[in-house]
This record gives sequence, C-alpha cells and structure tokens, in this order.
Amino acid sequence: MRVVVLGAGFAGLELSTRLSEELGDDVEVILVDKSEGFVFGFSKLDVMFGRTTAEAVFHPYRDLVKPGVQFVQAAVQSIDPANKRVETDAGSFEGDVLVVALGADLDPGATPGLLEGGHEFYTEAAAFALRDVLAAFDGGRVVIGVTRPPFKCPPAPSETALMMHDFLVAKGVRDRSEIALVMPFPVPIPPSPDASKALLAAFADHGITWMPERGVRELDPARRVAVLTDDSEVAYDLFLGVPVHVAPAVVVESGLTVDGWIPVDPSTLATSYADVYAVGDVTSVGTPKAGVFSEGQAKAVADAIVARHRGADAAGYDGRGLCYFEFGDGKIGKVDVQFRPGQPPVGELSGPSVDLAADKAAFGAERVRRWFGREWSNV
Repeated sequence: MRVVVLGAGFAGLELSTRLSEELGDDVEVILVDKSEGFVFGFSKLDVMFGRTTAEAVFHPYRDLVKPGVQFVQAAVQSIDPANKRVETDAGSFEGDVLVVALGADLDPGATPGLLEGGHEFYTEAAAFALRDVLAAFDGGRVVIGVTRPPFKCPPAPSETALMMHDFLVAKGVRDRSEIALVMPFPVPIPPSPDASKALLAAFADHGITWMPERGVRELDPARRVAVLTDDSEVAYDLFLGVPVHVAPAVVVESGLTVDGWIPVDPSTLATSYADVYAVGDVTSVGTPKAGVFSEGQAKAVADAIVARHRGADAAGYDGRGLCYFEFGDGKIGKVDVQFRPGQPPVGELSGPSVDLAADKAAFGAERVRRWFGREWSNV
C-alpha cells in the first residue's frame, strides 16, 4: 500500500511515524514538504525573545529515517483528489491513499499596511528576524494584534503579550512602555473559561491592555496607528501582527475546499473523495488550528489505515488536545480540551506554575525523539 502525505508538520510527521511503526515495510509512505526542516510553533517565540537560536530549534528532515518512509523535498503544484495523484516540482506521485496536511498559509499582504508599518510573527523567517528588532527596541507602545480568525495556536498572542512584558522588564524599559493585545474573541481562550480567567488576571497584574472582540483591519504606517474592525484606532511604536490565514492556493484549486477550508468527517477525517483524507489546519473540522490537534487527527487517520490493512475497526478521532502556553515569570499553563461535534468544548486548566515548564520541554523532546530519532532540548 502506498500512502502519499502532503505536508510534514505535526500531522505529517506523526502520520508517517505511526504508519512506519505499525506496518514497517508493508507500507510505502511518500512524505512531501517544500521545507528543509521542522520548527515547533513555540520555538519561534523562544528565538524571537532571545531565549535560544534559530539553529537550535531547527529539525532537518534529512534526520527522518524510518522503515517504509521516503521524504521528498518538493513544492506541490497540483492535487488530483479523484485519482489521488499530485504533481510537484520533483515529479508526480500517486497513491492508494492521499492525505492532505498542508496547513494554513499566511497572507500578510491581505492587511493593508502590515508589511510596511509592522511585523508579523507567525512565519519562521519573520519571527526569527524579530530577534534583532526586539533587541534594538528601546521601549514605547507595543501592540500585538490579530487580523481575523481563524488563526493558528489561539494562545500565542496572549503568550506574546506576557513574554513581551518579561522581555521589556529585563531590558529595563518596561516603565516607559505600554503593551496592548487586540483579539477578535471575547476572552483569550474561549474553549477554557478557567484559562481565560487566569490570562486576564495576568494581563491585569502586568499592566497589559486587553482589547477584545475586534480585529486589526489595517495599519497606517505614516501615523503609526492600527485601525481596528470597529473603526477605533490604537497608536503603536512596535506592531506585532497575526496575519490573515488562508488555505494554500494549490488546495483551493484542487476543488477540495468549501468556504475556504477542506470539510471532513469529524470522526474519520475523510473528505468527499474516496481514500482522500485531510488533517490539521487546512480543514474545517471544528478544532483549533494547532499542532496538537493536527497530531491527534493524524493518529486517527493512521489508525484507520492500519485497521483497514489488518481487517479491523478503528476508534476514530476524539477531538482532544493538550496545549501548553506561557504566562510569563517562568510559569506555564496547560489546557486539556476536547471538542465534540454538536457540543460545547470542555477545557481543564492546570497551573500556571513553574513546574509545568519541565512538562512543556518534555513535550517537545518526546516528539523530536519519536519523529527524528534524536535527543533535543530547546535551549
């Protein structure tokens, strides 16, 4: 059986690893990604705030050596879901099963003035470049703003605000600085009231201005103001933005999307095409666009493929994920949340505490060990 997997993020790495572990040489996995390696989302913030280096958080795909798995570094040019065939700049590939895990693309240009007057911090290149920008920043008005939902890793803007506070304190410029956080949600993490309450308390304790239920429509670089979706304005000296997220153009052109994203069965992650699955940020499955949910969906698809190979049944996707996020002051919070179709999500908060920092480090180290076969520390 040949399985073609498009995208080597959380979903692609977990899917290919699980298939290799369970089926070995009985499966041929073609894992396609245009990048040279993988970076955890939280590592981007660590580099941005000077906690580590870009080299230390980069995991080359050349280290991915598993029975039955072939990594192909290539850009996907077209997808034919009816025939489970893809064209890339490294050739064409056809499988018995096709899994689309290409994630969400970022479109900073969709927000007028963002590229000219501010910085986005969601791509690796931009986040890594901000290390030097922040090192040179001597204080002032900092605005962290979300353009519009959906966006990857919903806690990340809140983390950035609290990490910014710590960063400015360490630089000795917090007393002449302001921090504001603009988000289109009524609370920082809607699925977890306890986590939202704890974050709002942390914002209040650290003098961070919380600006909910509005997004950033545009930036006016000449006046150094962000124009919000309610037509209000907020002045800034440094603007850090979460750009508009869209499905990759090659996915839209394939005919797989409806209203911008790929609809899937919430239990099986199957698309409307036979033996074609979609997992992670590229879907509209109803869970947040975050790596842990992509990983859980990939596990469910892998289990379904393995079960079919063995003539057994698979349990399906349970909508559960664990999320670690920074509270500042060296403290980490953890939310265990589950999304079920037709029901409100349920999220339980642990922490925030200093002790959970070790749990977060173990989360990354365990996946690098599992996916790339080596030890890793993100510092």
